Amino acid sequence: MRDIPSSKRVFDLAFTIPLIVVISPIILVIAVLIWLVDGRPILFKQTRPGYHGRLFKNYKFRTMTIRRDTQGNLLPDEQRITRLGNFLRSTSLDELPEFFNVLRGDMSVVGPRPLLVQYLDRYNPEQARRHEVLPGITGWAQVNGRNALSWEDKFRLDVWYVDNWSMRLDVKIIGMTIIQALKREGISQPGHATAEEFMGDQDHG
Repeated sequence: MRDIPSSKRVFDLAFTIPLIVVISPIILVIAVLIWLVDGRPILFKQTRPGYHGRLFKNYKFRTMTIRRDTQGNLLPDEQRITRLGNFLRSTSLDELPEFFNVLRGDMSVVGPRPLLVQYLDRYNPEQARRHEVLPGITGWAQVNGRNALSWEDKFRLDVWYVDNWSMRLDVKIIGMTIIQALKREGISQPGHATAEEFMGDQDHG
């Protein structure tokens, strides 16, 4: 396991605090729009595993309704995403509240994306190494295909980041993220609102 120096935390705070000040009007406008167009709640809160699998509450802007079928089950994501939500996702603006997760120390600006809790038991030992660093708002997998990648490729890139982390790499990833957000590439896997569920090694043959 590679130790990530405290300078990464210092960089996270030095980047995040001024950014939140600058983007706070945008955050306020988005919150008001969601409230007016889609109603409450404004934020989507979900428990996710972080560093060494420790659970934390992840915050995003809400992009979906809670519509259910006649049996009470939530409808598929692609049927629940709102028009405003689709715009927020395509521009990655839905992830702005995650900068408050960075302030809390639950996340880093750059790192493997925090995935679902139920995936913890589905990783093989190599895939589980993605939890050796804090999860990030953006990461090496996000700038190399994002949700258009297979799960196998995502995890391979996540572990590569763990083994090759440097401050220079983080700055590079942030720059690539800005370019990718402007191009709106890799938002989802074909046929899915985001990505198909990871079911474990059987997905990879």
